Amino acid sequence: MPEQKSSALRLDLNNPVFQKDWLSLPKEEVERFRASLKQISQMSWDQVYKSKGLHWEEIISKNGPDGKKLYSIRITGKFRAVVCRDQEFMRFLTLHPDHDSAYH
Repeated sequence: MPEQKSSALRLDLNNPVFQKDWLSLPKEEVERFRASLKQISQMSWDQVYKSKGLHWEEIISKNGPDGKKLYSIRITGKFRAVVCRDQEFMRFLTLHPDHDSAYH
């Protein structure tokens, strides 16, 4: 039986707060952000967790929808995203121009 490849994770960009943040990105960040999304969409969850570039970190100070754990990832050199994992989906919730604001 052939070995099955682990499927890439799926992105959910439909959160209204996230979309507002995304549409407000400075023009020079939009292409960097899109490139990061493309890269993430081709990764496995294990790769995301281990990526030094994304720097996946749990946010202990608050919970997400339905009590899910929240995480912060580096999406560009200037922006972090707050996300949660929902089975195979990485759900994007908000964007933050600095590290600290992602945690408050």
